[in-house]
Amino acid sequence: MSETIQSYDVLIVGGGVVGTALLYTLSKYTDVKSVGLIEKYSDFGLVNSASYNNSQTLHFGDIETNYSIDKARSVKRMADMVMKYLESEKDISYRKELFSKYSKMVLAVGKDQVQDLKKRYPAFSELFPKLKMIERDEIGKIEPRVLEGRDPGQEILALVTEDGYTVDFKRLCHSFIDNALKEKPDLDIHLDTKLLKIKKNEDHYTILTNKGEFRASVVIIAAGGHSLMIAKSLGYGKNLSVLSMAGSFYTAPKVLNGKVYTMQVPKLPFAAIHGDPEVHSEQITRFGPTAKPIFQLERHNMATFFEYWKTFGMGIKPILSLLNITFDKVLFNYIVVNFLYDLPFIGKRLFIRQIRKIVPSLRLNELRYAKGIGGTRPQIVNNTTRKLEMGEAKLCGDKIIFNITPSPGASTCLGNAYTDTGLIIGFLNNKYKFNKETFEKDLM
Repeated sequence: MSETIQSYDVLIVGGGVVGTALLYTLSKYTDVKSVGLIEKYSDFGLVNSASYNNSQTLHFGDIETNYSIDKARSVKRMADMVMKYLESEKDISYRKELFSKYSKMVLAVGKDQVQDLKKRYPAFSELFPKLKMIERDEIGKIEPRVLEGRDPGQEILALVTEDGYTVDFKRLCHSFIDNALKEKPDLDIHLDTKLLKIKKNEDHYTILTNKGEFRASVVIIAAGGHSLMIAKSLGYGKNLSVLSMAGSFYTAPKVLNGKVYTMQVPKLPFAAIHGDPEVHSEQITRFGPTAKPIFQLERHNMATFFEYWKTFGMGIKPILSLLNITFDKVLFNYIVVNFLYDLPFIGKRLFIRQIRKIVPSLRLNELRYAKGIGGTRPQIVNNTTRKLEMGEAKLCGDKIIFNITPSPGASTCLGNAYTDTGLIIGFLNNKYKFNKETFEKDLM
């Protein structure tokens, strides 16, 4: 280990889209003198920000039918920041690598869903002026295979908008880093640097890593489910556990022109089944996600098995919470079925029934299990209430912030950075300035 101890005003732990968005915001919109970032892997955005580990969608709240109007308003404000950032990238070729745009719709099937969608439309059309309500003929013009093979007597309705962004969030991480370095070329970024232990001293934190020791006045942990594990090591979040929900996908040759979502199942906190064009290949349609609990903090990384149990906790309270959650009848049935979706042979034969709600004529031989595609979302379990906590999971302590999961995911990364930057300036006794006006002018 190096004997040199590097010191920072702010140290960010985690190089995914949340951590890199914060680095960009601190670099461009504040005068904080020394900022560092450490990332345990050899590149940025290799875990939940990677396109193969998420749904690649910029969520605004317009077609997410589990959102209330207040939730949609909040999410839209933050997703608009990302949209404006994407659209403002000067290099056109780089922009094409970052995102693609398609139509997107939420599809209601059957009398009850159609009535629910009609009730939803007036309030949401005010918030989203581009959102249109369309019936069977218009649906067929936009998405022919949504009608192909469908019972002519079946009621269907859709809300549709042209603002369907499919985003490569890993490349967005690189964009944030590149633009941060343009603002402050002397930023310290340390890849292949894993946090081993963090300790609070009187006026700073000591961060021990495999590459040596760091010190920082303020620390921001942006490491997904690992954020709660680190929080617990410092005495925060002791009443919380993580339920890691893994999502898998299936793919087919292009059967949709844009994004098509189904209506959210009431009571379930997980995303409704939807079809999306792959971010870098519109000739492939990805369907999913499934959702099942796994005992790892990172999908396809068995090394995180023991870290998961350290985060979950081994006392009686976490176990009782897990039993209370999983033996809810609706959730239990959902989890059992979703386990079956990942099984060879039987999985796609079961899952195609869900996909046929979107594409009734989809053939079994068109469908392929997307091996290696799908990450995890850390759902927070409150062991006091014994319930899942929906939405954002963030803990704030003494000059430290733990970002466990944003809501809804990467779509709110710049909104999260805006909030955290304000907190950081306060932690540093307001000796630096956050130029909120310029941030808001650029991105709101």
